[in-house]
Amino acid sequence: MPTSNFNLPMVLTWARIAMIPFLVAIYYFPDSWIAPGTKNFLACALFTVAAVTDAFDGYFARKFGMTSRLGAFLDPVADKLMVCAALIVLLELGRVNALVALVIIGREITVSALREWMAQIGASHNVAVNSVGKFKTIFQMVAIPVLLYHDPLFGVLEVRPIGTVLIYLAAFLTIYSMLLYLRLAWPHLAQARDASSKPNGEPPF
Repeated sequence: MPTSNFNLPMVLTWARIAMIPFLVAIYYFPDSWIAPGTKNFLACALFTVAAVTDAFDGYFARKFGMTSRLGAFLDPVADKLMVCAALIVLLELGRVNALVALVIIGREITVSALREWMAQIGASHNVAVNSVGKFKTIFQMVAIPVLLYHDPLFGVLEVRPIGTVLIYLAAFLTIYSMLLYLRLAWPHLAQARDASSKPNGEPPF
């Protein structure tokens, strides 16, 4: 695996991380400086650009052999940071239910920790991304920019109900996919628990 950490995929990943404070800061400007509708549009545009760069950085890394350990680590971290930041903004704006935000953010933390532990014991393939997780990501990545945009599209189409339905679907799939991952990892968790209960057994974490 190439060790270079300065290439196009890494630039896109770092750019995605750099967009996060701007996404949050937009809403701190007074309405007299930036109109509410403009704030919504800019936030939606930033998140959409971040989502597009997420697709391209992985493609370029695989296509041109630009993968690296740092890139493999940072890519999902950047995704989760952007999603969590956007959900907190939406929660503050009253556009997403607190329970929905808690479920999605909590799942991201739980599954990330689970994957890290499974990688340490050489069983990361057991919790690789599955089709349910991919659908969850699609619903999530469409719902969030729609909810950020908030205003009627072209002054006619109300998009908020669409975003609300999609974010609830994403939350449902979030729980379902997390349970699938936990079920797949359970034999390893149980084995580690049994090993730790024996004399001189090492703790599983």
